[in-house]
Amino acid sequence: MLDLRPVLHILGLILAVLGASMLAPMTIDLLTANRNWQTFFEAGVETMLTGTLLAIASRSPTPQGLSVRQAYLLTAGIWVVLPAFAALPFMQGAPYATLTDAYFEAVSGITTTGSSVFPGLGSLPPGVVLWRGMLNWMGGLGIAFVAMIFLPVMRIGGMQFFRTEGFDTLGKILPRARDIARALVVVYLGLTLLFTITYGALGMTTFEAIIHAMSTISTGGFSTSDASFAAFSGPAEYAGALFMLLSAMPFIRFAQLARGATRPIWLDTQIRGLLRWFCYATAAVVAWRVIRTEVGFEPALRETLFNLSSIMTGTGFGSADISTWGNFPVVVMFIVGMIGGCTGSSSGSLSVFRWQALGAAIRAAVQQLHSPHRLVMPRYDGKTLGDDVLNPLMMYFTGYILTLGTLSVAVSMTGVDMTSALFAIWTSLGNIGYALGPMTARTGTMIDFNDAATWVMTLAMLLGRLGLLAILVVFLPRFWRG
Repeated sequence: MLDLRPVLHILGLILAVLGASMLAPMTIDLLTANRNWQTFFEAGVETMLTGTLLAIASRSPTPQGLSVRQAYLLTAGIWVVLPAFAALPFMQGAPYATLTDAYFEAVSGITTTGSSVFPGLGSLPPGVVLWRGMLNWMGGLGIAFVAMIFLPVMRIGGMQFFRTEGFDTLGKILPRARDIARALVVVYLGLTLLFTITYGALGMTTFEAIIHAMSTISTGGFSTSDASFAAFSGPAEYAGALFMLLSAMPFIRFAQLARGATRPIWLDTQIRGLLRWFCYATAAVVAWRVIRTEVGFEPALRETLFNLSSIMTGTGFGSADISTWGNFPVVVMFIVGMIGGCTGSSSGSLSVFRWQALGAAIRAAVQQLHSPHRLVMPRYDGKTLGDDVLNPLMMYFTGYILTLGTLSVAVSMTGVDMTSALFAIWTSLGNIGYALGPMTARTGTMIDFNDAATWVMTLAMLLGRLGLLAILVVFLPRFWRG
């Protein structure tokens, strides 16, 4: 029988931390004499009390490690249960959202998707704006932990290639899970501070710089206003594009860089692929805009750099409406959104690693057809990709495409037009946060989607963030009997 105590104990501790973190937005509202501080105080007490009691009730007399099934359950539980408590301030105070909208917003924040159902951000209390940014920030750090430590153990989507004990750190500087976790925290905090200082120097207020720094490092995309980055056009767009690309790279490489090892980050296959494909896409769209429209080269370059980096990394910031650029840029946007960032970052979608591994498998298959008597094995970064990696990888690609199609149809069946439905699931499943279509044209948010469609998008965000199987597997009777 599956022992739930270790899972519930850890979940309780995390809930207690989540509740304690509500003191930050409470303090902001209190300092600005906004009565909404009471909402965060009440929600924080409720969350801390629930988490503390759960942790005490499930504590085991002897420390226990997690089995694979427990890891599945904990991973799914964190991203399903935490948003329910994170949504409490949205329901009990401003903006007094419904359960559907509040849970959607919390899931979008914690999964670092960045889609929103809250128009009129400028009218919200500062504590609410800060809480949204904090959800991005905390979710991004948690995702990095899961990607580097949990998913390889759970063998999801070929991620076992990055098993901690066998992960090639190009120098063995950080070989153990505990060391990796500690290094991730240091890198995450350091980059957040760097982004905050830079944004402040480029014209943002301290509050705006902090929120956008938290949303950038987490590739989350929650902003302080409905205009997003359009309110900070100019040098801030160049800085934002650079920071989003950095945030989509494996955080482990920055830890090694901080320790003086420069070779790993330059030789990382994922980073090279990310930058190469991004440059190809940017060059194509800039050329299209310069040739086909009257826009100048510098505005075309700046806007394209920022918005394509936002979409490819799954951040979701926007400084321009790509739908007005023409059909070709929209197609490029769709493709780069499907690629995503690097494994080991907070970025979402299919990821650079999976596309590169798929390309290696296809090349090996073509070579095998050309030379039937020759044994050709697909290789990635100098290592052979065995069936234990390729089979889950192929299943993940198939499941991702089928899920994209199925959920798009499901949203359209609720009365949403097909264009809006497709882009809604594309942005939700890929945790991108940038959507197009008639349903988002009025406000730039998901507020005009009906409740049924909103719940489908919420499911898509959870499935995309946790690699599909981490959510689906816990609903199988065999999982509980095994």
